[in-house]
Amino acid sequence: MQSYFQLVFAVKNRKALINKAWKNELEQYITAIVQNNKHKLIAIGSMPDHIHIFIGYNLNQRIPELVEEIKTSSSSWIKYNNKSPFRFEWQNGYGSFTYAHSQLDVVAKYVLNQEAHHQKKTFREEYVDFLEKFAVEYDAKYLFSFFDDVRGWE
Repeated sequence: MQSYFQLVFAVKNRKALINKAWKNELEQYITAIVQNNKHKLIAIGSMPDHIHIFIGYNLNQRIPELVEEIKTSSSSWIKYNNKSPFRFEWQNGYGSFTYAHSQLDVVAKYVLNQEAHHQKKTFREEYVDFLEKFAVEYDAKYLFSFFDDVRGWE
């Protein structure tokens, strides 16, 4: 049996954004983490203030452990390689959304098409839509700190 998860999490500090000049390297680094943990990376897409990671899930590792490893390792990688002039951290928390095998193509295309998607919708709008679509009860005060003016790279 295969399970499919889309993981979504956000950058913590307003000035410590993912830069277009190194976003592909970051995505490759995170891909290696996912694969080293025996998950199958289906799609990955980052924006200046958040990232989507769509995986075929290895049931031998808990999602919180995978997310923690991705966040910790990628933050260290950014710092070690001097990618950001500011302290880079991921915000606490993450979204984890499950999908059926029949949805693989649609979700993968969605994740890979983040830049065009965010021409029309902010990360806040996108994330709240996810929570509502998946019937997740939430209190707005516990959501990420969103930066509504971040839509893409210049």
